[in-house]
Amino acid sequence: MRVSRDLRIRAWGAVLLALAMVLAVPAACPSAEGVSDYRAIFKPFHNDRGTLSAAIRQYVRGGQSRFLVLDPERFECAEADAAAIQSGRPASPEAWQETPFARALARQTAPPYPLQNDGLRKAEHPVRGYFLTADLCPSKKPLDRRVVEQTAGLPLKPPVPIALMVSGLWIQRHEEDLAWLKDQAALGRLRITWVNHSATHAYDPAAPLERNFLLKPGTDFTAEVLSLERLLIERGLLPAPFFRFPGLVSDRRLIETLRGLNLIPIGSDAWLAKGESPQPGSIILVHGNGNEPEGIRLLMAFFDRQRSAFALGDTALLPLREAFRQD
Repeated sequence: MRVSRDLRIRAWGAVLLALAMVLAVPAACPSAEGVSDYRAIFKPFHNDRGTLSAAIRQYVRGGQSRFLVLDPERFECAEADAAAIQSGRPASPEAWQETPFARALARQTAPPYPLQNDGLRKAEHPVRGYFLTADLCPSKKPLDRRVVEQTAGLPLKPPVPIALMVSGLWIQRHEEDLAWLKDQAALGRLRITWVNHSATHAYDPAAPLERNFLLKPGTDFTAEVLSLERLLIERGLLPAPFFRFPGLVSDRRLIETLRGLNLIPIGSDAWLAKGESPQPGSIILVHGNGNEPEGIRLLMAFFDRQRSAFALGDTALLPLREAFRQD
């Protein structure tokens, strides 16, 4: 009997030791929920509250049909299931064209079509503030976290708005940095607008602009746009209805395609590393991917100059949607 009892004790000891070893190993992050059959659609409808919206993407996630729904008043997207779309009352395309978003889209995708910096470059109306955008192009360097830390630390009411122009290759190479950014938003420090910056952000330093970036021959522009959105959704993030062209380079064909995808192009009139100075209403551009330290230095200097004005409420950082007229 004693031998049997000792064996049982040793057996339980082994089990407890094994359990302790398992618990000592950090749990692996759950795999991202896959998204398939991702495609662009356009279905304007009135939801159950009578609000006019439009389903602009359809996809399958978790074995269920899902939709990305655009709010044309707030310039924001949300996810909805099939039942929410099916129960809605269809709206006419004419009604949609009268919404603030549709009007802004028409303005910002109208001719002329410059090779560089098309789209929204500064606020469409007078505002007391600035719009901070940080590009996350593909890079081997880690996220320059000073952009986030210094922005979140400003004497502004949290969460402080910032638009992150994110590329697919950056996401795939910087999952830990992306998780950290999500944490900063979850902690209430930042209000992040996730802006499409293309999936691959192709670039050839030897090619002319007319054949570079998304104008590179053979580039599938629609796939570049939709692939990036799918990556964001798989990571629990909602893409905004905006797009920044890599290198700020585009042409008429790309702009018209973007209009058909219901995305507003975002340019800049204050690319800091190029010596452009922000004015009230400016779309400020820096790179947060570690490849543009001069731009970050200039951003920190700008923050220092504006700190008193931020504290007094005389100016602020504003979310991108406030750059558009609401008429």
